[in-house]
Amino acid sequence: MEIEEIYKIYINDVYRYLFSLSRSHHAAEDLMQETFYRAYLYLEDYENQKVKSWLFKVAYHTFIDFVRKEKKVSFVGTEELEAIQAGESTEEYVVAKNSYEKLIQIIHTLPVIEAQAVLLCDVHQLTYEEGASVLDLKLNTYKSHIFRGRKRLKQLLKEEKSQNDK
Repeated sequence: MEIEEIYKIYINDVYRYLFSLSRSHHAAEDLMQETFYRAYLYLEDYENQKVKSWLFKVAYHTFIDFVRKEKKVSFVGTEELEAIQAGESTEEYVVAKNSYEKLIQIIHTLPVIEAQAVLLCDVHQLTYEEGASVLDLKLNTYKSHIFRGRKRLKQLLKEEKSQNDK
């Protein structure tokens, strides 16, 4: 598969994943460019695993490198998106965007490894095997992190709901 084809197919998935990690549209865009650049450089080393999980692994390592370089950067922030997705009204889009950003914000209160496991499996719909590969974990270790992360997330969402109901 050529890099142009990979880019066209997976650009949105990689962007959403990097946004969920960085919580910044600008950082996600920069990281996405770096991810596809690295994917291009290492495409010949690609070992016949699923393209999406390989790209997410490249994206994850790109993000980790970015964080190491930019330790002063604060990943807080919810900048406005530049365009409305096709087929949705502005109101529906804003509600969906705010809900997604709130979910990502809550997920980021989990321990880092649990947050990553939940993001990969539940938000970005990677299989257990693919997620474990992205994070360089054994399958059972990855499943344990997902279980604990989901349990904590469920509790946090209940607390959030009870606060909003007051």
